[in-house]
Amino acid sequence: MKFGKRLKQKIEETFPTWRDQFLCYKELKKFIKLISSALPVVAKPTKYGNAEAEFMYMLNNEIDKFNAFFMEQEEDFIIRHKELQQRIKRVTDKWSSNGSRTEYNDEMGEIRKDIVDFHGEMVLFRELQQHQFHGVGKDIEEI
Repeated sequence: MKFGKRLKQKIEETFPTWRDQFLCYKELKKFIKLISSALPVVAKPTKYGNAEAEFMYMLNNEIDKFNAFFMEQEEDFIIRHKELQQRIKRVTDKWSSNGSRTEYNDEMGEIRKDIVDFHGEMVLFRELQQHQFHGVGKDIEEI
């Protein structure tokens, strides 16, 4: 399976709502094929020169787009991590001196589940981030 298809499939399988935040690999690949198939003429602007400029413009926009998305997600992960820590403290404070052990275990069980979900999401996000990095590298290699 080609890289672009693997990237698209991975995004669709994990977080389809993030799909618009990731590299438009297929569109960039079209520009690469156009650039690599054209013979550059030094003396005047050509289809090649325009395609290369458009490719660089699009690539820079794509990098800016997913960089902003990654920073936004990172901020969200930091907030969610703090919220989980606060929940643990509240439950521990609430049930440490008085209260039912069963209720404490139930609430901590919910928090543990949320931590596992949070960790899984972070792992998937990291994997998608690496795919993005490799996608940009693949585009640059092909020029």
